[in-house]
Amino acid sequence: MDGDDPLADREWRLIREESWSGPMNMALDEIAAETAAAGGPRTLRVYRWEPSTLSLGYHQDPTTVDWEHCEREEVGVTRRPTGGGGIYHDAHGDISYTVVAPAEELPGDLVESYHRLCAPILDAFERMGVPARFAETGRPARHQPACYLRELHPAHDVVVASGGTERKVSGNAQHRRADAVVQHGSLTYATRPERHLAVFADADDVTPATFRDRVTGIADHADIGRETAVEHLEAALADWADAEAGTWTADELTRARDRAAETYATDEWTRRDPNDR
Repeated sequence: MDGDDPLADREWRLIREESWSGPMNMALDEIAAETAAAGGPRTLRVYRWEPSTLSLGYHQDPTTVDWEHCEREEVGVTRRPTGGGGIYHDAHGDISYTVVAPAEELPGDLVESYHRLCAPILDAFERMGVPARFAETGRPARHQPACYLRELHPAHDVVVASGGTERKVSGNAQHRRADAVVQHGSLTYATRPERHLAVFADADDVTPATFRDRVTGIADHADIGRETAVEHLEAALADWADAEAGTWTADELTRARDRAAETYATDEWTRRDPNDR
């Protein structure tokens, strides 16, 4: 990070990969924002979703979810505070991260902010040997409820280009509070299209082959295991912010568990009609 960057010379902690439920992952992001806004450390975290979870975009219609399938297959469902479509976070196939910092330390321009915070993500892909970059060409949406099948956006969609075709390998989103910015993202390690499509109620016209044409994973381009991919991501994040390995405080974990139970695990939050918000 450049020495003139407002994020340089700040206290950063890196919380290495942990496994949490969907509601806890969203609650921990919120608590990290409160910590940073109150003068505490800025947070970099890497995490997986246990059990595998469908995270809905803030404005997403809950009728797009196959609730019976998710219950039968023990797939968790929660809603993000960020926009976009639904993302199936497979416990093995997905690697997720979050960057949290005070709002005053980040550009007000959304695209500039994305590119600043995605720098370590692109570095991580380079370390893995995956030729990833921001999307440059538009591809029309194939299935609007699914984030990875929406139209590509050059501000925050990361792709691998091959044969003139861009396939999405990472999606990123921001929740811009008055006092802090939370950017979280999903890196696909393995695509698992059948599982991804099955969580949506109206995806019958989208085949696994169509999904593979639009989405790719780290394992498609680099002969590395998931654990190694996670190590590369953690190293890139730590180097970018000169971060020290850290942990959650007992108070943060208590507040996150309360927040998850009160908000992110409730039907009122997850199944609510977006028009009522």
